[in-house]
Amino acid sequence: MTPRTRPHWLFGDQLGPHFLDPRHGGPDANAPLIMIEARSVLRRRRFHRAKAHLILSAMRHRAAELGDRVTYIRAETYAEGLERALGKQTSHRRPGTHHRHTDRSDHRPRLTVHHPTSRRALDFAAAREDVEILPARGFLVSHDHFAEWAGRGSGKGLRLEGFYRWVRERHDLLMDGDEPAGGRWNLDHDNREPPPRGQRTLDVRGPWQPREDAIDDEVRHDLDRWERDGDVSFVGRDGPRRFPATRREALSALRRFLTHRLADFGRYEDAMLAADPVMSHSLLSVPLNLGLLDPAECVERAERAYRTGAAPLNSVEGFVRQIAGWREYVWHLYWHFGEDYRHRNTLHHATPLPDWFLDLDADAVAANCLSTVLTQVRDTGWTHHIPRLMVLGSRALQDGWDPAAVTDWFHRCFVDGYDWVMLPNVIGMSQYADGGLMTTKPYTSGGAYINKMSDLCAPCPYTPAHRTGPQACPYTTGYWSFLHRHRAPLSTNPRTAQAVKGLDRLKDLPELLNTTKQRGDTPP
Repeated sequence: MTPRTRPHWLFGDQLGPHFLDPRHGGPDANAPLIMIEARSVLRRRRFHRAKAHLILSAMRHRAAELGDRVTYIRAETYAEGLERALGKQTSHRRPGTHHRHTDRSDHRPRLTVHHPTSRRALDFAAAREDVEILPARGFLVSHDHFAEWAGRGSGKGLRLEGFYRWVRERHDLLMDGDEPAGGRWNLDHDNREPPPRGQRTLDVRGPWQPREDAIDDEVRHDLDRWERDGDVSFVGRDGPRRFPATRREALSALRRFLTHRLADFGRYEDAMLAADPVMSHSLLSVPLNLGLLDPAECVERAERAYRTGAAPLNSVEGFVRQIAGWREYVWHLYWHFGEDYRHRNTLHHATPLPDWFLDLDADAVAANCLSTVLTQVRDTGWTHHIPRLMVLGSRALQDGWDPAAVTDWFHRCFVDGYDWVMLPNVIGMSQYADGGLMTTKPYTSGGAYINKMSDLCAPCPYTPAHRTGPQACPYTTGYWSFLHRHRAPLSTNPRTAQAVKGLDRLKDLPELLNTTKQRGDTPP
């Protein structure tokens, strides 16, 4: 078998056509393909039911599209799957082709795979002599180019802003010559409006929605059977699939967002509405992270919307920043920081996650913001970045939960969650467990921020301004308790020093701290 016809292995997040493009380092157009559905992956963690359904549906849909070109193996492990798949490839050799019978690896065809997205998968592939690892696909910036940026002056501190500008310049995104479109790199200031008063939802068309088919029925039947047999266990609810599982569906979702939703995305990007969890967000992190969309086509089409007057610059820049900035940044920091980053815990938080949080028991929670967001996660496996950071992540940070366990929870419970996604997002951005390698301060707040940026506080039994007493907001008491607990390091951080000084003005601080202590790990 010639190198150009070696089998190529597709992981379950490498499902788009750009992973099979020989013009960009992919396999030959006629190379046989291997896909492996490994049950051990579902046993390893207690995943959200909707996440398990989506991934299996997407893989099986892709296999159906590829037809006879793909060998689709359902196995216990990847190792077993490869043994079976390569055995089939060997048995299908043309008559008259032979192998030298020297050792086991010598009489099996070698195969290729694009750089996997997790360290565990990469280590597995790299340890096999019969696997050649091709460059990563599905991102704008290569590993080599990121190393080039990180090693030069503009990469000092590895901050997002410098990286984002470098990507914009390198890929000529939203650029007018040598200057950023509109004269500013960052339009965040224009994208922080609270939700419109008196509106339960935004006045925009809803996101694209799929129609389930026979493959979805088969997946649901299998998951029901495996769970009934005690083979796997899930959290969250099942319900209809909400996200694309095919390339065609992903393109439909992208078109709908660009045509009907992008224009209103920017200004309410950080806002929250109880009855409208999606608002104007794209939901495209899901097909992007499955490999069904290429980030280049997303940002280029968004820029076209700006250039043609279909969407304002602040909305387009906010969307481009999410993909060409944050997504690329997180992907590369995952590899750049190394495996030890997983165990960072600068704040020495070690409290186990409470059962009500692990089980997504939103009904046990009285705090309306947290109950609402947990309900969204329980029912859909998704909520947008502000609830993730300022409601879920902030709760974990204020209560001192183990950051490694928080990372695992986000990985398991979100349909767009992968190891490379959640490790930097949680350890660095959400839990500040890296001590500032990624961000300049911990991201947490009292109830006043949530009250300003949402409609979640009005029906709540707690009051954002109350620090003590029966109506004390758990986010307000939690915020001040967090600052008190870490007063020494935070007092020397220019971005938190002023807030720490505020502790000295709290005459009720002892009572506030006791309120936090008395609550413990009970649902707030």
